[in-house]
Amino acid sequence: MALKIRLARGGSKKRPYYQIVVADARSPRDGRFLEKVGSWNPMLAKDNEKRVELNAERIQEWVAKGAQPTDRVLRFMAEAGLASRDARVNPEKAKPGKKAVERTKEKEMKAAEAAEAAAAASEAAAE
Repeated sequence: MALKIRLARGGSKKRPYYQIVVADARSPRDGRFLEKVGSWNPMLAKDNEKRVELNAERIQEWVAKGAQPTDRVLRFMAEAGLASRDARVNPEKAKPGKKAVERTKEKEMKAAEAAEAAAAASEAAAE
C-alpha cells in the first residue's frame, strides 16, 4: 500500500481549511485516511503560528514507514525543520512569452521614434 501525507480539504465555499492526513495514495482527496497529523488554515496571516500545525512525532513515524509527502506538505515540513526540500529552478518559466516580447519591442520602437522627434524639434527650435 503506497502511503501519502497530503491535504484533505474542508471548510465551506471560499473559506478553505485543510487537514494534513496520511492516506492510501488510491483513496480520494477528501475520502478515507489513516490518521490526521496536522492542519493548515490558509485564511490566517502568514506570521500566525496557528496557520500550520504539525504533529512532528507522528509525521516522522509515518515517513519512517514509507509515507511520501506531497509537494505542499513537504514545504510545510521543511519550514518546521522535519525534512529538506530542494529549491526548484525552472528558467524557461521565467522567460516572457511571444506577445510580451513583441509588446516590449513595440514600446522600444515608439520610445526611439519619440526621442528622434524630440531631437528634431529641439534642433528646429535652436535654428
